[in-house]
Amino acid sequence: MTTTNSVASSTDTSAALAAANASTASTMSDTQSQFLTLLVTQLQNQDPLNPMDNAEVTSQIAQLSTVNGINQLNNTLLALSGQVGVSQSMQAASLIGKGVLVPGSKVSLGSDPSDPTVKQATPFGVDVISPATDVVVTIKDSTGKAVRQMDLGAQPAGVVSVSWDGKGDGGVALPDGAYDVSVAAKSSTDDVAAQTLTYGVVSGVQYSSDGPMVNLGLAGNFSVKDIYKIMS
Repeated sequence: MTTTNSVASSTDTSAALAAANASTASTMSDTQSQFLTLLVTQLQNQDPLNPMDNAEVTSQIAQLSTVNGINQLNNTLLALSGQVGVSQSMQAASLIGKGVLVPGSKVSLGSDPSDPTVKQATPFGVDVISPATDVVVTIKDSTGKAVRQMDLGAQPAGVVSVSWDGKGDGGVALPDGAYDVSVAAKSSTDDVAAQTLTYGVVSGVQYSSDGPMVNLGLAGNFSVKDIYKIMS
């Protein structure tokens, strides 16, 4: 997100909060007017031989105060929520230009411009849910054929960064292009849940109804909450 987008998000949020507050204030005013009209009508038409109990009147007034208090609390929470959202967007702007890992299975392979014989693959990662005794990453080409297996050995729970030299299992450099990555993790007795993470560089940030979103170019848009690791 650019600075202009941040300011726009802040302005939009402030306008929404002001509209919500004005609407709530109008509703509360109407409610109070209706309550007082009803209470006065009840007092005017009460049975002289069986007048309204003071406790009953007090209870009704207390109920109105409770409703008023709840509405004020809702307004406060709405204001705080809006400010948190804007703050998150402003903080997310600092991610622009940085590489991040998000859920995905793609890795790109290219050649070094200064030396075409040297291959450069985008970094990627795996997220291991619990400690594993063995983690194996498999790289497949566009046809789905496995071209490289990388045994990462035992790994603790958490995000593991992985780099690939662009070579297949036979040690031969593979063609440039996009490849798919899968991961299998095991403990001594059972399979361990794990997922692959793809790399992207944040080119922009925007605010949405779901919170701040980062733009990773061809990789697409992701929620800030989907970022597992900031690489650089």
